[in-house]
Amino acid sequence: MTDGQNNRRTGLARALSKLGFCSRSQAVTLIHAGRVRLNGRLVRDPEKPVLPSKDRIEVDGNELGQADKLYLMLNKPRGLVTSRHDEKGRKTIYSLLPAYTDKNWLAPVGRLDMASEGLLLLTNDSAWGTRIASPDAHVEKTYHVQIGAIAGKELIDRLQKGVSTAEGDFLAVKRASIRRLGKKNSWLEIVLDEGKNRHIRRMLSELGIEVLRLVRIAIGSIQLGDLAKGKARALTNEEKDALAGVK
Repeated sequence: MTDGQNNRRTGLARALSKLGFCSRSQAVTLIHAGRVRLNGRLVRDPEKPVLPSKDRIEVDGNELGQADKLYLMLNKPRGLVTSRHDEKGRKTIYSLLPAYTDKNWLAPVGRLDMASEGLLLLTNDSAWGTRIASPDAHVEKTYHVQIGAIAGKELIDRLQKGVSTAEGDFLAVKRASIRRLGKKNSWLEIVLDEGKNRHIRRMLSELGIEVLRLVRIAIGSIQLGDLAKGKARALTNEEKDALAGVK
């Protein structure tokens, strides 16, 4: 939280999130459970106004300070869920991040479904994450997609013109090209600058094409590069600022 933000009143739940302690929804749960005190007094109102630069906030008796901001990139393997907890007991991406999450709350910036792989960003800076994920930001996301069909110009044109789904959504890609052709399948490069849930998979399904693999290789100027599968690293300041449009 910047100095200007610290000097403005905000709701208690939002303050917990901005301090990097937990998500806003998790903060609401903590407050309703009676685990949060403000200046020594128990508070159960998530919208209680606070001044982060002066007020003392405690969770379970521990006073909170400004958490160090973390900005990570992860090479997500196939078969992991992009969530903190899964109601079906499936393994999540957080199993790969104990060194970062033991003392920090981190949220994904956008998602990859369980069957998809590649570049995923995580942060405890909710304002930064919101800017990157906003549809208005039009941050390009680049994918390499293996399909169970031989691609041609007609398919590329159709993806760029867009398709209507059975759910009533109109989906299109910003750019598409053929990377490699095999005897029975092809690799495409697809770029989105906005995305709906399972955007690429749903488009190709409407065209009767099976997705064999889907790998996100870039978000804006950040490239997956040679980061090993299942590994994470911190973004450099230059990467972080460039992605958020900071000059």
